[in-house]
Amino acid sequence: MRPTRAEMEAARDRLVPDVLGDDLRVLFCGINPGLWTAATGYHFARPGNRFWPALHASGFTPRCFRPDEQSELTALGFGITNVVARPTARADELTAEEYAAGGRILAAKVARHRPRWLAVAGVTAYRAAFADRRAAVGPQSGTLGDTRIWVLPSPSGLNAHWSAAALAAEFARLREAAGAPELPGAGLTA
Repeated sequence: MRPTRAEMEAARDRLVPDVLGDDLRVLFCGINPGLWTAATGYHFARPGNRFWPALHASGFTPRCFRPDEQSELTALGFGITNVVARPTARADELTAEEYAAGGRILAAKVARHRPRWLAVAGVTAYRAAFADRRAAVGPQSGTLGDTRIWVLPSPSGLNAHWSAAALAAEFARLREAAGAPELPGAGLTA
């Protein structure tokens, strides 16, 4: 589905439901839904977003899932949420207060669902949500209860600092740390 500009603007108040299940190995966490995502109701839905290709190329999924197949992740032990629920055209529209409140909400969600790993896709969002100015991409020393934390680079197409191959390699580091098997068929996709 390719939403129109009007559909995307109308989606500014639409919440995108989390993809959650029991006994998650990794809960992936985006910064916040973009308007395309909000209009479609599927996480990481904008065509230029590299989340789904990186997930596949790193071995988390046996093929490159489409955003509308997001519910299939729970059977593999993975879920998706966001730091901030409010959809925006760009993440820089979010306030420091929204990030801080989002961090508290995310911590409560993690306490309730107890995934083994929380993977926040965006170092700036992680720093703002958890007041950790020194956080860098990779595993974090702190935890949320028993949940370990990994900060991933943002998969947004706007994040030109990370190539598709480097992004997939970082996702693969997380997969290995989380003890998730490399699924057959993994590899870089277009």
